[in-house]
Amino acid sequence: MIADNIARIKQDIKTAAKEFDRHTPIKLIAVSKRKPVATIRQALDCGQVDFGENFMQEAVEKIKDLSEDRGIFHFIGPLQSNKAKLAVTYFDLIHTVDRLKIAKTIAKHATNLGKVQKILIQVNVGLEPQKSGILPEQAVELLKAIQPLPALEICGLMTIPPYGHDPEESRPYFTALRELGMSLKQDGLLAQDKPLELSMGMSADYRVAIAEGATMIRVGTAIFGNRE
Repeated sequence: MIADNIARIKQDIKTAAKEFDRHTPIKLIAVSKRKPVATIRQALDCGQVDFGENFMQEAVEKIKDLSEDRGIFHFIGPLQSNKAKLAVTYFDLIHTVDRLKIAKTIAKHATNLGKVQKILIQVNVGLEPQKSGILPEQAVELLKAIQPLPALEICGLMTIPPYGHDPEESRPYFTALRELGMSLKQDGLLAQDKPLELSMGMSADYRVAIAEGATMIRVGTAIFGNRE
């Protein structure tokens, strides 16, 4: 089942990229939270490389078990300062930086570990009070404060749009993230000398996200099935 699902989604990505005239790579991140190591290994055996995890302790245990396998891990959940060292130690890309305090903590641990930590800035494009993420109008101020920090590579933006029953309901939020990212890049605040990364789109709406410029889609249920 997992092999078939991954193959289907990768074909969907190719089809959508062609349909929407996308010429930049689109990365599939398999969201493996609450899934056991054996299931992740099945995905690795199918050629899946990138995995997303939300819960730090669970993720670290799995990454340690998978140390001999060739996987790339993305932290896509809310990050607390006391877990920042673990995030820097075990994750290639942190998607959920949304405040200066956590950026400073990540930078400190990355410097101590001799690592340049890749990060995305999470933006609350839906202006939902219950969700993490910087408000769009605060992004410039945050990025200007983060830029001087050492050992960080600010690769782009991430968002989780408001829940909707129709994938098309996500479109305006994906459009807003793309336009914000392009504006910030033009102002020299994002992804200097590299392509802009936009992490947006999940199992239900990733085709819409691709149409609106996603370079990373985070897909869990459509690969692994429902979680317990």
